[in-house]
Amino acid sequence: MKALVVGAGKLGYRLAAALIDENYEVTVVDNDEAVIKNIQNSLDVLSICANALDFGVLEELDISKFDYVLATTTNDEANVILCTISKKLGAKYAIARVRDPEYIKHLGFISKELEIDKIINPDFATARSIVKYLMKRYQLYSSEFAGGKVSLVEFNIGTDPNFIGKRIMDIENINDLLISAISRSGEAIIPNGRTVLEENDVIILAGKSENIEIFDKEHTGVKKTRSLRSTMILGGGKTGLYLAMLLLNENIDVTIVELNRERCLELKEMIPDAEVINGDGTDIAILEEEMVHTYDSFVAATGIDEANLLMSLVAKQTGIYKSVAKISRTNYDKVLDKLDIDAVFNTSYITAAEILREIRGKSSLSLHLLLNGQVECIELIIKERQLVCGKALEELNLPEGVLIIAVIRNNEMIVPNGKTVLESGDRIVLFAMHQVAPKMQKIFSSEGKIKDAINSLMNRGLADEL
Repeated sequence: MKALVVGAGKLGYRLAAALIDENYEVTVVDNDEAVIKNIQNSLDVLSICANALDFGVLEELDISKFDYVLATTTNDEANVILCTISKKLGAKYAIARVRDPEYIKHLGFISKELEIDKIINPDFATARSIVKYLMKRYQLYSSEFAGGKVSLVEFNIGTDPNFIGKRIMDIENINDLLISAISRSGEAIIPNGRTVLEENDVIILAGKSENIEIFDKEHTGVKKTRSLRSTMILGGGKTGLYLAMLLLNENIDVTIVELNRERCLELKEMIPDAEVINGDGTDIAILEEEMVHTYDSFVAATGIDEANLLMSLVAKQTGIYKSVAKISRTNYDKVLDKLDIDAVFNTSYITAAEILREIRGKSSLSLHLLLNGQVECIELIIKERQLVCGKALEELNLPEGVLIIAVIRNNEMIVPNGKTVLESGDRIVLFAMHQVAPKMQKIFSSEGKIKDAINSLMNRGLADEL
C-alpha cells in the first residue's frame, strides 16, 4: 500500500509516522527544504522538496499508483485542488485538511462535487472534543464508547496509598472498573494483573458510566458536580471561534479574550452572542479583572502551546472547576502528566485518529489516540464471517500490548475474561499499543473462507439452511 503526504507540518509528520507503523510505503512532499531535511533525518520515507500542485511532480510520482493522498498543507485551497487533481489522475482515496470557518457549512458539497473522499477540519474536531469534555458533569477527563455504555477516565494516582506499590489484581474499591492503561513518566504501558503501580502514574480506568461518575466524586475531592454555564476562552483563532459557536449552541455563556483588535471585531460580527474582550489574556491582571474564577471553565486556545499550558495552570490555581489547554506539538508529552490541568487536547492526535480510522476502513466504529498518541482505543463490531467469531478470547493469541476492556452484548456491558466467547453482533472496546494496533486490526478483520462458514453452520445444526 502506498500513501502520499503533502505538507510535512506537525500533522503531516504525525500522519507519516503513523502510516509507517501501518506498513505503508510513504512519500512526503513539501516545498520547504528545511522541513524536508528534518523528515529525511527522522523518518524512513521517500521525501521530495517540490510543489505538489505541479502536474509534472504528480506525473513523475505516478500518482495513479497511490492508495491514499493526504493533503495537509497550511493552504486550504491547495489541499482541495491537490486532492481533486490526484483523484482525476487515478489516486484511489484522497483526504484534505480544510480549516477555514467560511467552508464549515459547505464541506459536504465540496467533498461531493470535487470528488474528495474525506475532508478533515482539525480545529473543529478539537473544539468538538473539548466541548464534549466540558459538558460532562464530572471533572476527570473521560471518553465514551458504545453509545455511552462504556466510559474511560484518566486519573493521576499521585501519592494515593490505595494505589501505590500495589499489583493491579490486589487493588480494591474501584467500583468494578478496569485499569486499562498506564502512563509512567510519559511512557505508555498496557498492564496485566501483576503490574505494580508507582507514584504519579496516570491510569486509565474503563467501566460503566455510572461507576466512572462515582469514582470521580470519590477521588477528585469534588463533593458536588457542576453543570457548565459559562466558559472563558483565551484566544480567538479558529479553534476559539469553533469553541464559542458550539458552546453558544448549548446555551453556554461565552467570553473570548483576544489580543488582536481587528480579530475582536471579526469575532463580534460572526458570534454576536459572545462577549469579546480585547486584551492580553496572558496578563494575569486582566484575567483577575475579568474575574476568571467566577467561570465554570477556562480554555486556553491560542496558537502558542507554552502560553496555553501556562495560562491553564494559572486559571486552575484560581479555583476554576475545569481548566483545559489546546496544544499541537509533542514536545511536552513527558511532562503533561505532572501538570495540574484537567485536560490537554492535542490537535495533531485528534486529527490523526480521524484519518487513521478512514484508512483502516469502516470496521472501526471509533478510534481514539490516548496517552500522547502511544495507545489506541478502538471500538469494533464482530461479524459472522470473521475468524474471531465463536472463539474465546484466550484462543485469539492476541499480541502483547492488546487488552479487550469491554464486550457489549444485547445492550449490556460485559467485563470479559479469557473464557469469554465472541458472538456475532458483539461490540468490543479494546486498548492496543500503537505499534501493534495494525496487527490487532488484521486479527479482528480477517474473514473465514466458505469452508469455515459451512463448518460453523454444521456445528450449530444449521447445515440445511445452505
